[in-house]
Amino acid sequence: MSTAVDLADLAARANHDLEGASALEILAWAHNEFGSRLVVASSMADTVLIHLAEQVAPGIDVIFLDTGYHFVETIGTRDAVRLVHNVNVITVTPEQTVAEQDAAWGKDLFARNPDQCCALRKVAPLGKALEPYAAWATGLRRADSLARAATPVISWDAKRKLLRIAPIATWTDEDVARYIEANSLMINPLLEDGYTSIGCQPCTAKAPKDDPRAGRWAGFAKTECGIHL
Repeated sequence: MSTAVDLADLAARANHDLEGASALEILAWAHNEFGSRLVVASSMADTVLIHLAEQVAPGIDVIFLDTGYHFVETIGTRDAVRLVHNVNVITVTPEQTVAEQDAAWGKDLFARNPDQCCALRKVAPLGKALEPYAAWATGLRRADSLARAATPVISWDAKRKLLRIAPIATWTDEDVARYIEANSLMINPLLEDGYTSIGCQPCTAKAPKDDPRAGRWAGFAKTECGIHL
């Protein structure tokens, strides 16, 4: 069995070797390496990563975090993915319902301590859901924000002890738009209504295209939920 040191070394070597590879080549490497222990995590903003993954690994598991605070459009996109794409969508929920969290932590924790709310409703559930897997693929892109500008295509997720795969890390916004149009992919309808980055409804607002993360956690010095930290 590979140790954490072995896997971290594998991630470093693969990142070097695959930096210039296509998204499909990166996913094919990950699937060849890990098989059914590769999973995709999707926020259901668009279906680019899902479409790429199903070409390499038909029926692949796709984790969706249902925080209890999503827009109805996001839930609708998830339901449509189940019908249209050859993937196995797994909906993951937090340990507590929104009502139970309100009772334990006070109503609308997101408005007072968004870091804690994200930790309870996103970070912890994802960590538990990823335990059976050896690698997870994410739609992180360097163009998303300055904080993500150095995103490697393959990295070692030391917190969760597995590899993180970012097949479209090098894609620009134009690359994403072209891929969606060329493959007639569905997107979350909110993307056509001024929302440039989509998360939980109470913590997401419309934002300009040149600063897509500006609509997340407005009023707080926060741009990441903690999943990718």
